[in-house]
Amino acid sequence: MDLRDYREKIDRVDDQLIKLFAERMEIAAGIGAYKKEHGLPVLDPIRERKKLLEINEKAPENMKNYMTPLYSVIFEQSRSYQNRLMGYHTELTQKIESAIRDTTPLFPENAVVACQGVEGANSQIACDKLFKMANIMYFTSFDAVFTAIEKGLCQYGVIPLENSTAGSINAVYDLMTQHKFSIVRSMRLKIEHNLLAKSGTKLSDIKEVFSHPQAISQCADYLKNLTGVKVTACENTAMAAKMVAESERRDVAALSSRACMKLYGLECVEECVQDYDNNFTRFICISKDLEIYPGADRTSLMAVLPHEPGSLYKILSRFYALGINLNKLESRPMPARNFEFMFYFDLDVSVYSPQFLQLMSEMPGVCEEFAYLGSYSEVI
Repeated sequence: MDLRDYREKIDRVDDQLIKLFAERMEIAAGIGAYKKEHGLPVLDPIRERKKLLEINEKAPENMKNYMTPLYSVIFEQSRSYQNRLMGYHTELTQKIESAIRDTTPLFPENAVVACQGVEGANSQIACDKLFKMANIMYFTSFDAVFTAIEKGLCQYGVIPLENSTAGSINAVYDLMTQHKFSIVRSMRLKIEHNLLAKSGTKLSDIKEVFSHPQAISQCADYLKNLTGVKVTACENTAMAAKMVAESERRDVAALSSRACMKLYGLECVEECVQDYDNNFTRFICISKDLEIYPGADRTSLMAVLPHEPGSLYKILSRFYALGINLNKLESRPMPARNFEFMFYFDLDVSVYSPQFLQLMSEMPGVCEEFAYLGSYSEVI
């Protein structure tokens, strides 16, 4: 036989598989209807485990490693089909539908907003772009911002999440597992770092540079060329500028913004010293309660998955099956659990789509722990 003959045989087998798969899915639909009528859950883990063992025993020896993952996917698709036919009315989907209905149609212009740092910090600049007139309360740490939201001291909080060149802010992701909040909006802010110092200071005079660790990382190549200069990390870029302005030393400088230069009366020794010009930081705006504003087309989730082979694949295959684009995947170790991770997902999906509702109805059942962080739009 030549290649064409083999392909014709494959096509004939595929025709049979398509018919049998469709028949199997219709039988699964009948099972789903029975379960709905009798108040039974879609997932029966004991039955699935037993079925996989039977399939593995029946499979030819050289096919065993292929049969189990194949049928695991088939089971996933069957459950997904059953869920779709049974409807998406879970506690979570009802909460989402209530938030869509009860949230005001316009994002607020005025609010009490929590930011980390001091006046001039990038969080404050991001806040001013999100809100027309915000009453900003400054806190010394990201943890304090989350706590202020959780306790209702502030209506919203603005937190940096990731940078296009330096990557994710791990401390924020870790805090997200410890606090209850909802993301209501996000935005990308272009970041430019300038070397700021007191009036009259020359580059050759500088012996120490202060800034936030992320800013230091984003200007790594520039700082390497400053011979004999000590680099010291501090809470944020605005605090660095404030420290330089208030210091009695004439040999210190800060990596900070032009807004801080004007705010603290400093001069720019060298401008735009970041390693890459395409340098953006993504900020999220968080609230205590779930708010979903019109046009929400991005969703964030957190999940702890079973510590077993294929658990992440099962989640990713769901996104693929529903045609949902995964925009970001981040994993963080769980300190209290050996070799277990929290996974953070950003998805491009409209909150009004049936695929979104189906995903939200299914996710809690396939995760050890699951948190829906909110659906929102991103300001660019």
